[in-house]
Amino acid sequence: LLSMDIRELDRRALAYAGQVIDDVGDGRLTLPTPCPDWTLHGLLRHIVGQNEGFAAAARGRGAALSVWRDGRLGADPPRAFAASAKLVNEAFGEEGVLDRPFDLPEVRDGLTIPGAIGFHFLDTLVHAWDVAATVGAAWEPDGELVTAALGIAAQVPRDPESRGPGLAFEPVIAVPVGLPDGDRLLAVLGRSPGWTPPSGEIR
Repeated sequence: LLSMDIRELDRRALAYAGQVIDDVGDGRLTLPTPCPDWTLHGLLRHIVGQNEGFAAAARGRGAALSVWRDGRLGADPPRAFAASAKLVNEAFGEEGVLDRPFDLPEVRDGLTIPGAIGFHFLDTLVHAWDVAATVGAAWEPDGELVTAALGIAAQVPRDPESRGPGLAFEPVIAVPVGLPDGDRLLAVLGRSPGWTPPSGEIR
């Protein structure tokens, strides 16, 4: 995993997510998503808020939960995402960022992890799937990104305090042996690779 700079992997994941989000369109913002609590509009707000939160955390300002929940889309969600991605890229590009403590109150109250860029990378790549699945688009990230994300996903705690409704990830889903790495990644993080929108929803 770390034979590549995690910051470069993160930049590539953000660029890929941006491509997926660029194709959303205003008429789809009320669609349900694989994240039960969010419409597509809510999911995109969450993604923007996460970008802003991680950018703040990289600079020692991530402890307040409010920092992570101010994602605003305005009239142009792709533009809002691009602006938040720029904030992350700039913050993660600073010297010494890999050694800084990141406060991650959205994962668990009081949690601090040094140089937690890997968790942002993982979050970004999987939320790109959430968006793609919502609008019926393909999710085809570079295999190198998926392999790296699988290594990070294996480090995500699986205890009830870390998984479940209202938390960062759902419990692991058991999947048959031999599934593609992308499907395995989704299942490890509590996503059903075969998710489709509720009957009657138009994409």
